[in-house]
Amino acid sequence: MRWILLSFDKQNRLLLSQDNKGHYMPSFLDNCNKKCSITEFLSTTFGDSVQLHKLSEVTYKQEKVSVYCICVKEHHADSCYKCLDELLIDSKKGDCVIAPLLKKVLASIEPELVGIPYLGQGDNEYIYSFRTPKQRNRSVYIDTQSKALYQSELCSLIKDLRRIKEKKPGEPEVLDFGPIRYIIPSHFGFCLGVQNAIERGYEAIASNPGRRVFMLSELIHNPFVNEDLLARGLRYLQTDKGIPLCGNGQQACGPEDPSALWNQLTTEDIVVIPAFGATNEDKERLIRRGISIREHDATCMLVEKVWKASKRYAREGFTVLIHGKSEHEETKATFSNSSRYGPALILRNHAHAEALAAVIQADGKAKTELFSASFEGLYSKGFDPHFDLEKIAVVNQTTLLRNETLTIIEYLRKIIGEKYGNDNIPQHIWSTGKGDTLCYATQVNQDALQLACAEKIDTAVIVGGRNSSNTYQLYRVCAERFGKNAHYIQSERNIHSMDTICHYIFPDVSRNRPIEQDVLRPFLSNTSEPINLLLSGGASCPDGLIQQVIERVNSFFPVSKLRPLEALLDDLKSRV
Repeated sequence: MRWILLSFDKQNRLLLSQDNKGHYMPSFLDNCNKKCSITEFLSTTFGDSVQLHKLSEVTYKQEKVSVYCICVKEHHADSCYKCLDELLIDSKKGDCVIAPLLKKVLASIEPELVGIPYLGQGDNEYIYSFRTPKQRNRSVYIDTQSKALYQSELCSLIKDLRRIKEKKPGEPEVLDFGPIRYIIPSHFGFCLGVQNAIERGYEAIASNPGRRVFMLSELIHNPFVNEDLLARGLRYLQTDKGIPLCGNGQQACGPEDPSALWNQLTTEDIVVIPAFGATNEDKERLIRRGISIREHDATCMLVEKVWKASKRYAREGFTVLIHGKSEHEETKATFSNSSRYGPALILRNHAHAEALAAVIQADGKAKTELFSASFEGLYSKGFDPHFDLEKIAVVNQTTLLRNETLTIIEYLRKIIGEKYGNDNIPQHIWSTGKGDTLCYATQVNQDALQLACAEKIDTAVIVGGRNSSNTYQLYRVCAERFGKNAHYIQSERNIHSMDTICHYIFPDVSRNRPIEQDVLRPFLSNTSEPINLLLSGGASCPDGLIQQVIERVNSFFPVSKLRPLEALLDDLKSRV
């Protein structure tokens, strides 16, 4: 079979050749007279420096032609490389002509475009694996400007003492200051994925002086971290809801607004993909713009692990059900990624699962009507409830409560058993593995908090960003146990006094709270001493904020009654 070879550079720009009319053609096209195979050509021209990948097939001069791709790290300065947007714009302006063959080839590789920067990555390899302690680069983001935000000797000592195993909770630490005692879970604050993302974001700024550095959206769900990045010159292309932003931080009028930063990107710019990942649509836009994305992709490997599971399920013929919030960046990215390989559907909660059960059990027109009524905008293109719900597999947004996902899986297993018979359940719902794709960091934070909740507690405070899903799940654990004595705050600034705390009500459509709001609540004034305060932070909460909360609350007590922080630190050091 004849072949065409496309050569992309690390900025996703395509090498172009020209025919005798000066029209742009694919990078390389076999010469049928010489009958040189693609592997022979590759070996002769590039040696062993590149890997070959087949993308598609096209028909050219009534023959089937295989379209291959290579990605080169270096190329000659006089080579004609253009990003796909530039090629299209030049063509529309009349500055060049794209040959019909190249148009056909580019159309054929459209479904594979998003994968080109990641070609060569194996099923067991990750874009950005967790760094080991020796590989950590904390110095890139901890300096005089940010030391108070990121660094806490107190929190470091607690983790050294209580976090004996990364994936297993330990007993909580009790910090006894006399009139107030803080119960701190063994696991709290930054997870490895967040640490990875922060280092990648700060490294992109530090290593590219003079170049514009953008983040696709918020690096993590913590306003103080994001504000520090903004202060260092980084800019966000869009909000966490995907609304494009202008250079002044204001929302653009729409995707075509020329003042939107998206529409001002050049091939010299750097765009960092946050820990939540990115939709294929956003990645394709960056690829077309000639932006290098793989080297600045900070997608958490545990999010990517969900994508790999979805791909595996789709290959086995299962429709992927994503337990998550449709408005959350991670769920949108997982949905987009899953839809590339097969049918996908988003389930928000157990009530949504019950609505799906009704669809599964219905027949004919009723099935279609029930599905449309409950899942509008939540399913992949071409989804057919009559066929695509016969085999299902559940994955989840990694920051949710594990028990909720497991409950949904077990409920759907029951429904599948009723419809197809218990003996046939494995053929209709994926039943291999532990049953959920929750990240272990989210789970161990929840488990450690549950252990701390077993202590004598008067009030609980959870610290994290307003749009942090995993922080909200930690707050829910406390709220179920302590009711209105559990509080959700962003920082010590929300603690107004001994009497009053500003509690954040997380918007939750499933619980009839669609609008976020702050409310003032009673805090510690009516609690007898010693007060037992449970304190923890979400996976995007810097250690410095935890210590600042402790210092704020301690400030309400007479210094003469408080055990000095230095004495407590000395005690912790003696036990490490």
